[in-house]
Order: sequence, then structure tokens, then C-alpha cells
Amino acid sequence: MITTPAQSQLSLEAFLELPETKPAQEYVDGQIYTKPMPRGKHSRLQSRLVAEINHVAEPKHLACAFTELRCTFGGRSIVPDIAVFTWDRIPLNEQGEIEDIFSLPPDWTIEILSPEQSPIRVINKILLCLDHDTALGWLIDPQERLILSFLPQQQPKSHQGEEVLPILPILTDFDLLPETIFSYLSLN
Repeated sequence: MITTPAQSQLSLEAFLELPETKPAQEYVDGQIYTKPMPRGKHSRLQSRLVAEINHVAEPKHLACAFTELRCTFGGRSIVPDIAVFTWDRIPLNEQGEIEDIFSLPPDWTIEILSPEQSPIRVINKILLCLDHDTALGWLIDPQERLILSFLPQQQPKSHQGEEVLPILPILTDFDLLPETIFSYLSLN
């Protein structure tokens, strides 16, 4: 992520008044960071994971996964690669449609590490979410074929191969393995 020093003195409110950019910018601890533009592996993992989660969660009204959704909470505004919200926490308007503004942390945040990203900054975003009642965080490293899981009040755990990954407890009968996730990168 790249810091934008000229705008880093903005308040959160002033930051939220700025037009959205591509790639997205995030506001963390008074600093503005630009997310790297997703590349092939990142984009593929992101789109497939969202599809898999929503395939299981949406029909039963359990949860919904969103890509690149701005979440503003705790004086910060971040854009997780994937933000999963349990069904009852998805903000709706008077017509029962999804709101545009999400002023709460996701229940499950998933970040996919890009080669030019700082792992520390990405982990910091996951920890920020956990500090605000997010139940689960993942950091996916496509280069290392490794997934770190983060749960509240626990040490992060490393997952590879055929190890079943932790997911939201509400998503029963849904197992994901690192090898399955990384198999999405192959089109064979």
C-alpha cells in the first residue's frame, strides 16, 4: 500500500467525502493508503471465493460475501478484498435493499496478499477488524500457497494442503481447504 502524505492530515469525515478511486484508498490511523490494483491470481482467488461462499450462504440466508466493499468503523475506513457479513448484519434500506454504506466491520474479513503489499499492513487491517468484533480473518498468500487464519484472542494459525480452514460457525456443512482454494488458480 502506498501512503498519500499530502492527504494524510484529513479527518475520517473529510476522507469519506473524497471521490472513490481505482484502486481504492483506505484510511487507517490518520493515514491514507492506496491498495494495489489486483492482478490475475488475486482477482481469480477473490472472485472464486466469493462465489463459493455465496453459493453456500445466500440460499439459506446465512451470510453474504462482498468484494472490495468499503467498511467504516472505529475511526477507520478499509476495503477488505472480501468482506463476509452474516445475514442479520447486512445493512438494509426501507425497501429491504442492501445499503451502499457499511458503517460496521465484517464478520469475516479475507485479504489476498499481492506481491507489492506489505504483509504487516494487511495483518494490521485484519487485527483492526478483530478488535472491533470480527469473528474471523484470513490472509491468503498465493506465492507461498499458505493461509493464515486469525481468531479473536488467539494466536494466528498457518494452514496448507488438506487442512480444513476455520470458517464462520454459521456456515455448517461448508469445508474449505487451502489446496482447494489454490486449485482455483489452475484452469485445467
